[in-house]
Amino acid sequence: MHLRLWHTGVIATLLIATSLQGQPPAAVDKNQQLVQISTINALIKGIYEGDTTIGELRTMGSFGIGTLNHLDGEMVAMDGTVYQVTSDGKVHVVPDAAKTPFASVTFFEADTTTPSVDADSFEALQKAIDAGLPSENLFYAVKVTGTFPKMKVRSVTRQSEPYRPLTEVVNEQSIFDIPDTSGTLIGFRCPDYVQGVNVADYHMHFLSADKTQGGHVLGFELRDGTVEVDKLANYRLILPEDKKFLEADLSPGGDAAIHKVEKLTGKE
Repeated sequence: MHLRLWHTGVIATLLIATSLQGQPPAAVDKNQQLVQISTINALIKGIYEGDTTIGELRTMGSFGIGTLNHLDGEMVAMDGTVYQVTSDGKVHVVPDAAKTPFASVTFFEADTTTPSVDADSFEALQKAIDAGLPSENLFYAVKVTGTFPKMKVRSVTRQSEPYRPLTEVVNEQSIFDIPDTSGTLIGFRCPDYVQGVNVADYHMHFLSADKTQGGHVLGFELRDGTVEVDKLANYRLILPEDKKFLEADLSPGGDAAIHKVEKLTGKE
């Protein structure tokens, strides 16, 4: 494992690169790297403003998920375009000048492709994908294109200061049940050891084929799907150095907090 920590102006960058041969790689292949802006725990604690622009983010990856400053909806990056699903369920193309407090992106290149996949639930698809992975200790970008007889997604409302924790904000999330739609699931499967830094296991967003609907995925049924998986052995974490992040209490909030903001399907 190769570990480097350095400061570059307003950000600190942590690069963890693994080699299957047990030797540090000479250079990091951007097509085999997950780049992450800030941490999920910081987002849970209410740090909803970042300095990374969408233009900068697009140089780091063309595929991924996240949110926008002020927690303004759900973000989906696909084929180099970044989309925002606002709390009214509408989809917008995000301008390069907009900023993100949290995002995960990569340049997607499928290592495996599985056609004609059916799944009766999100959990069933996860188990099917897991069965074909070489290890649960690496990162994976996951892209699923198909028909969805049922799709349940959510988005969150733009916040204003003083910011509340995400565990409170999701009690007021907008939930959308989309019947008989086609489109793409975009997201990542992260190993358990990064829980709190990112979301362990699967974190997926959805974008309809006509790019008019989408959001953070809560559940679905899949028919005749194509599942593409990109193995990512390199992980780059870009941390903010603004006052709020540096002074925040980012001690782990526990699995319960992450489960609530990722899986909640109604008010609790």
